[in-house]
Amino acid sequence: MPDQPLIRLGTRRSPLAMAQAHEARARLCSAHGWDESAVELVPVVASGDKVQDRPRAEIGGKALWTRELDHWLLEGRIDAAVHSMKDVETIRPEAIAIGAILPRADKADRLLGAASVAEIPAGARVGTSAPRRAAQLLHLRPDLTVVGIRGNVATRMAKLEAGEADATFLASAGLDRLGEDGVGMRLDPEQWLPAPAQAAIGLECRSDEARVRDLLGAVDHAGSHAEILAERRLLEGLGGSCSSPIAALSRREGKRIFLSAAIFSPDGKVRIADDANFEMEDRTAPLDLARSLLDAAPPAVAVHFGGAA
Repeated sequence: MPDQPLIRLGTRRSPLAMAQAHEARARLCSAHGWDESAVELVPVVASGDKVQDRPRAEIGGKALWTRELDHWLLEGRIDAAVHSMKDVETIRPEAIAIGAILPRADKADRLLGAASVAEIPAGARVGTSAPRRAAQLLHLRPDLTVVGIRGNVATRMAKLEAGEADATFLASAGLDRLGEDGVGMRLDPEQWLPAPAQAAIGLECRSDEARVRDLLGAVDHAGSHAEILAERRLLEGLGGSCSSPIAALSRREGKRIFLSAAIFSPDGKVRIADDANFEMEDRTAPLDLARSLLDAAPPAVAVHFGGAA
């Protein structure tokens, strides 16, 4: 047993973030034959956990989930940070690198409050603050009303129970990691596209820390890592932010990735979809797919994507 931790993992304090950090620690200990004490979990309170009454686009976007951990990482107070990759900004500081992507979990969303999107009662209020979910819902069901609802998994489930909305969506992977595998109805991700990088846990470290990068490399899942890089490259090409309605799903066949993507007008009236398949290491194909989507988008949609400039 080491006298002191061999690696310090920073994480947000939310229950889901802590569950993800425990998974990361378990995988590191298993890969290296360590005792649990070799990996110290260092919780921080992220800005996004402090302000939950407004959409995150209004108060700092995805940086709400990474800012504090980035500071601690660059200051050397932690050796690596555990993130939900769908919440990590597309463009990262050069001093920070993705050291590992853990094996990706279920990419699907789950619907709470109805058996399917088609069976949500007419005129119902559906709670979500995610532009992708709102636009995708309104595209299929323009008769529904979207109401803003934020907070961690337990908070959103409680708000639904309290009647603040008639239905809501949560990520299947997050529910599974919290032991809520029986909650909600799973939506087929081929039909209801998830968020880019959904269901992926990432471990970031300082780019110049060879020791830590080597340690993290032992738990990196190459196929999941390739999917995440492709989906993040798509986001880069679209100029997507947390306020851009973007949905994407990738699947692997051998060494190839099949990537389906859609962008929407915020009100869901316009949907532009396309797909591509390419070798896992191809960094250009996702950019080409982004350009194809933007080229097909009317100005009223393209204005929501920085890649259209």
